[in-house]
Amino acid sequence: MFNIYRFIFLIIVSTLICNIIFAQRLTVSDEYLQINAAADDPLYTTYTAAMERSRLYGDKGYKMDYYTGCLPINYAGDQAGRFYVVWKVNQVVIRDIEEYHQKPVVKASFPDMAILEYQPFNGIDVQETFFVYGSTITMVNLQIKNIDEIDHDIEIYPVLELGNDSLLIKSFDEESGGYVLNHRESKYRLISSLYANAPYPTETRDFFTMSLKPYSYGGYPGNLDDFYITIKTDFYSENRNDSLNLKKEGFVNFVSLQGKFSLKPGEEKNVRYFRGWQDQNESLDSLINEINKLKTQPLQNYVDANVKLFSKIPRIDFPDPDEKLVYLGAFNLVRGCMLPPAGKTSHNFYVFSRQPLWGWGHGHQVLHESLSMLAYVYLDPQSAEGSQYVYIEQQREDGLIAYRHGPRGLQDYPHFSTLLGKDMSTTSAPFFSWINWEVYKVSKNKKFLQDAYESGTKYVNWLEENRDLDQDGTFEWGPYGIIENVRDWYNAVFQVSAERYLDIDKEDISDELECVDLTLMVIKEMRSLESMAEELGLNDESKQWKDKAAKIVKLVNERMWDPETEFYYSINKEDHSFKFLTRDLRKQEIIGFLALWAGAAPKDRAEKLIQKLTDPKKFWRKYGVPTLAADEEWYSPYVDYCCKWNGPVWLLWDYMVLNGLKNYGYDEIASELADKMMLAVTTQLSKNHNFWESFSPDNDILNCPSNYIWDSIMARVLIDKYEKSN
Repeated sequence: MFNIYRFIFLIIVSTLICNIIFAQRLTVSDEYLQINAAADDPLYTTYTAAMERSRLYGDKGYKMDYYTGCLPINYAGDQAGRFYVVWKVNQVVIRDIEEYHQKPVVKASFPDMAILEYQPFNGIDVQETFFVYGSTITMVNLQIKNIDEIDHDIEIYPVLELGNDSLLIKSFDEESGGYVLNHRESKYRLISSLYANAPYPTETRDFFTMSLKPYSYGGYPGNLDDFYITIKTDFYSENRNDSLNLKKEGFVNFVSLQGKFSLKPGEEKNVRYFRGWQDQNESLDSLINEINKLKTQPLQNYVDANVKLFSKIPRIDFPDPDEKLVYLGAFNLVRGCMLPPAGKTSHNFYVFSRQPLWGWGHGHQVLHESLSMLAYVYLDPQSAEGSQYVYIEQQREDGLIAYRHGPRGLQDYPHFSTLLGKDMSTTSAPFFSWINWEVYKVSKNKKFLQDAYESGTKYVNWLEENRDLDQDGTFEWGPYGIIENVRDWYNAVFQVSAERYLDIDKEDISDELECVDLTLMVIKEMRSLESMAEELGLNDESKQWKDKAAKIVKLVNERMWDPETEFYYSINKEDHSFKFLTRDLRKQEIIGFLALWAGAAPKDRAEKLIQKLTDPKKFWRKYGVPTLAADEEWYSPYVDYCCKWNGPVWLLWDYMVLNGLKNYGYDEIASELADKMMLAVTTQLSKNHNFWESFSPDNDILNCPSNYIWDSIMARVLIDKYEKSN
């Protein structure tokens, strides 16, 4: 009998302890990671699941909107609608942020979660935590406290809204207190549709539930205005009813759950609501079971895991709080694009964007996007190395690193070469060994350095054999140069027409030129290999790389520098002139400044380049260095689509300019450039809370892909500005 009572006592005590833990507010133990971001602060607000709980296909990320006054705090998924909670306190409906007694402030933001505080009603204090738990499960954790001196009656209405009469109620699960729903998602995207044969879910299922047993539930047509009328029925109406319509089938615009409770002064309550999402072919029972476990699972461990993740980043004492928000947001961006090993790779890899999801951005790794590792290594050195190992493990025996690598393996996009009369593989802009050297300088992992050096050596040998076909010492892009040279559309040199009215092959002439950008990149690769060899004690090999690079530097300065205009240009492959047919190749592009980045410009020529760079009529624009000088005929500051290279600012390329400035001791100008890049980023983050593929040098309106991984370079920009200047 004693044992029975003891057993019962232990159950009661453990239950009480569990409830206490569950009811506690979440805390961020590292003061450096505590923020205080209001609606107009430059906070990045897109969230995806932690890498260990993510997958490539059937993955859903979300954009948090805590800043639009005429909406509730809401979380929107690509083609998956949005969800939010509507409050009712003492019969007063508080629907939109602009009606809140105290507006939401974000107190912490990590790759997979955000913690907010606000008061929807005087005396009701809320800590709201948005947490993307996994690729298929997302939750909102509401810690609600009555800080008033009187009792308050509270009703909450979690809402899942898809709109367009396209959310199909299949049933209401009484046992788990949740809606089972279906909706359809298209593979079509404006800029780049999802791969047709890839297993992206299109016929999808939703499960919408909460930890509190619903008082009622309902499904409705219409919108938020109509729902307000539903839950705010006239007091004297004959049809007054405090229940939702209990709809269990049919098409609707949105569904809602209803929760009711009262709080005495000082009392608090925890409520969670969940959005489960999956392919209709997946197990609904498994989804519901996992969500049911999460209804009572403490979340502090997940917060602590994020604090640990960020423990390695440099603790910069920023003079401007906006810089700190950009710094943390840049790390969130890159980490949020990382996925665990899958398919043909045994290492973690990235996509360009997980939210929003678009085809080209959800392909595999490309070397110029991998420049993000220059920043990411400060957050997670092992993961950054893993991403680079994707290339190493899939490198072809002849040394090729192809255009893309990842779960589907090497993708080399063979393209016909008229010179060779056969298909040639496509590579990417060769930043491979530079990235590896920069990663090693942070990780200090000699095994990685050795592997990277061997791989980088094979790759440069491949470039010498396949990208200098005439063996004259300077380099040409391959026949599919339009993607290989990174500079896709409206390129003033490589593209034949300003309007781009021909097909890709007829437009692109980059394989018919000796290209200054590729040649300088090869120099940088060789110099990186020189440093790697020296670090590994391979002194003879280090000297060989140094001598090789010096020979190419000499050729660049003999052939590609124009004394008349005092700038570096690509040249005709046949006669090394600045003419191609009737075209003058002397268009001043950002790539001319790569001579500083590669250390190829003599000091006097560097000074000439700086004069061009800092001329406001050319490159020294409001939001950074444009891809084409502003006084060139083809220049356009309008970012009206993706991939434009006749004016828009690309932060990665601006970083290479900044890096070159520091190489030559122009630290003050480098700092000014960093400030211009910061202005571009903070302007956008403050108003729409997105990073962007590219930025206008002159304007603040952009139409291009959002939340592009390589904007994470801003973390490295700030590290170079502050850490490396001390």
